Amino acid sequence: MNGRLPRRDLLTLAGLSAGGLVLPRGIAPARAAGLFPPVAEDKAVIAMGYVGPTSDEGWSFSHRQGLLAVKAAYPKARYLEVETIPYSADATRTFRQFVAQGANIVFLNSEYGDLLHAVSDKAKGVAWMECDGHSLGPNRGWFYVKHWQPSYVTGVAAGLMSKTGKLGYVGSMPVPTVFSGVNAFLMGARSVRPDATMQVILINSWFDPQAAAQAGTALIDNGCDLLFGVMDEAAYLQVAEKRGVPAVMWNTDVRRYGPKSYVSSIVLDWTKFYVGQAGARLDGTWQAGQQVLLGMGEGVDRDAWGESVPEPVRRQADAVRTRMLGGWNPFVGEIKDIDGKVRVAKGETMSDMDMYGCSWPMAGVSGLKVG
Repeated sequence: MNGRLPRRDLLTLAGLSAGGLVLPRGIAPARAAGLFPPVAEDKAVIAMGYVGPTSDEGWSFSHRQGLLAVKAAYPKARYLEVETIPYSADATRTFRQFVAQGANIVFLNSEYGDLLHAVSDKAKGVAWMECDGHSLGPNRGWFYVKHWQPSYVTGVAAGLMSKTGKLGYVGSMPVPTVFSGVNAFLMGARSVRPDATMQVILINSWFDPQAAAQAGTALIDNGCDLLFGVMDEAAYLQVAEKRGVPAVMWNTDVRRYGPKSYVSSIVLDWTKFYVGQAGARLDGTWQAGQQVLLGMGEGVDRDAWGESVPEPVRRQADAVRTRMLGGWNPFVGEIKDIDGKVRVAKGETMSDMDMYGCSWPMAGVSGLKVG
């Protein structure tokens, strides 16, 4: 496995244990006995490592809100926080410092792979939870969100609102989060507008306001009349506001940067998950080997609709959301990729793990290649 993986990069799911469970509420089937005894709150040390600045109002900001909830629930514990941890040997040094300072549980809001394992494999008495990870250990698990669910819902709204059917996407890198988000959004749009297409521009970064603004401008100049993306800032929303184009965002509610254009956001809420994990570690019930995907309404959802969204569009998209919350899965074949290869046969349904590890763009997408 590459030791310098970008955030949310899941090039392979080979590290997952065969038949591993994806448990939406953080309950794993077993734990290693004796490794994680209870710890008194006033003796506990809880660590959090962020891939970016917590002031980004995006990805790292959302995770810090979760940690703030932990602090409110367990105010007597000691907390360690490090921002902007790079994908380099500096990450490994930071993780070792967490251990040296007595951390009982460490949360990482990105996948660090071998940079983490070099430490976690030796610090067996420390519990480790890696966001968007894909390998397990006797003291390590991973967690993420089913972002493709609200992406489909907001895609329905996009299909209803677009006048041309030409949608644009500002992305980071060709990783599964991008593939599954693009595909889910376009599937939602095509459920109400079969001729919808999506043009993608990747900027090779999760946080680059200048590049994101340039990508948003280029997409609109190319005829896209509604934007989506996965950036950790609001740059392309600001472009959309100036150009009079609706936009769907990611991570948090950033409508103040473009109140007239804001459609919604794929909003994240880690608070319940983090509080539960910290509490389990303190009371001695924390379980290793967890593979947690938080579903819509559990840790991810669509944000409240923006003023640009007509009431009939809200009702139609929310009816789809209600169906999905009831168990309906819209990701059903036949689905072909951009090369015409059938990826999901007619009548077959994509599982959560299929969406989590997606590495291909569906037909109708441009700007992405098959991974």
